[in-house]
Amino acid sequence: MSTDIKSMTLPELRAYLTSIGEKSFRADQIYGWMHRQLVTSYDDMKNIPQSLREKLKEQMPLTALKAADVLTSGIDGTQKYLFELSDGNLIESVLMKYKHGNSVCISSQAGCRMGCRFCASTIGGLNRCLLPSEMLDQVYRIQTLTGQRVSNVVVMGTGEPLDNYDHLLRFIHLLTGPEGLNISQRSITVSTCGIVPGILRLADENLEITLALSLHASTQEKRESLMPVAKKYEIHEVLNACRYYFEKTGRRVTFEYALVGGVNDSEQDAEQLHRLLGNGNFHINLIPVNPVKERSYVQPDRTAVLAFQKKLEKYGINVTIRREMGRDINGACGQLRRSRLAQKEEQGT
Repeated sequence: MSTDIKSMTLPELRAYLTSIGEKSFRADQIYGWMHRQLVTSYDDMKNIPQSLREKLKEQMPLTALKAADVLTSGIDGTQKYLFELSDGNLIESVLMKYKHGNSVCISSQAGCRMGCRFCASTIGGLNRCLLPSEMLDQVYRIQTLTGQRVSNVVVMGTGEPLDNYDHLLRFIHLLTGPEGLNISQRSITVSTCGIVPGILRLADENLEITLALSLHASTQEKRESLMPVAKKYEIHEVLNACRYYFEKTGRRVTFEYALVGGVNDSEQDAEQLHRLLGNGNFHINLIPVNPVKERSYVQPDRTAVLAFQKKLEKYGINVTIRREMGRDINGACGQLRRSRLAQKEEQGT
C-alpha cells in the first residue's frame, strides 16, 4: 500500500481508513474529492467529519503542487507551467490546445539521469522520481487553473518514465480509472529513450496506451553519440522490444526523431533509417530540435526538414512533422526549469 493518500487506489484507501477505525464508505467520498473534485486541502472536503480531516492532516499530507510560474505563448496559446513540489524541487508541465482537445505533457522525474546530448532536462542530473500523486497533480492543477477538461496526457516532460516504472504504472491506473478523471488509456502516450526491460514489461501490462520511442538516429554509432543510454541498449535490441510491444498490444509505436542540423538530417540518414526500420506498423514523428543554450546543436531549416520528410515518404514510411508549440516560452523540455535553477544559483539560494 502506498503511504501517500493521493497515490492510493480506492481499495487501498478503504483498507487504510478501516485500519484507523473509520468507516470504509468515507474512502469513496475522499477519493472523489481528490480525483474528481480535484481539491487541494482536506478542509475543502465538506462532507468529511472534522475529526477525520484533522486525523488525515496529521497522518497523510495531501499532495498539491504550487504553480511557481505560468508562461503563455503569444503564438499559439500553449502554456508552460513550472510547479514546485513540497520539498522545493521544480518540475515542468505543458498545456497544448488542439482542435481535438487539450493535451498536457507531464514530467515523471525531477531532473533526469539519461544524459541525452540535446536535452535541457538532463543538465544537472536526477534529483528524484515523482510520486504517482505528483504526476497526477500536474494534470489536476492544469485542469483546475484553466477550467477546461484535459483529454490527452503525454508523459514526455522532464525525466525518463520507465526509470520510474512502478509509479508510472500506478499513475496510469489512477488517471484512467472510472472513479477518477476516467481519461481513456488510448489518450495516454508514454515516451522512453529505450529502456528495454521497461518496454518489455509494459507490453505485458495489458494496457492500451501509446508507446513513443526517442529514436533520434539511424545507426547505433550515431545514437550513442546523441544518447548515452544507447551504449547499454543496442538499437536493434530496442527496436525488437518495440515490435514485441506492438505484437502484444496491437498499438502502433511512434518513433520520435529529433532533427539536429548537420547531425542526423542528411539524405543518407533517411536511407539508413529506412533500412533500419523497413515498412512496419509504426509512425515517425519528426521534431526539429529546440536549441538549448548549454548545447551547440542547431535546428535545421524548414527546407531541410521537408526534404527529410519527403525522402522518408518515398520509402513508404508514415511520417509527420511535429507542429512546434510554445517556441516563444522556452517550449522545449527542461528549458524553463533550467533557467529558474540557474537564477537560483546566481542568487546563491
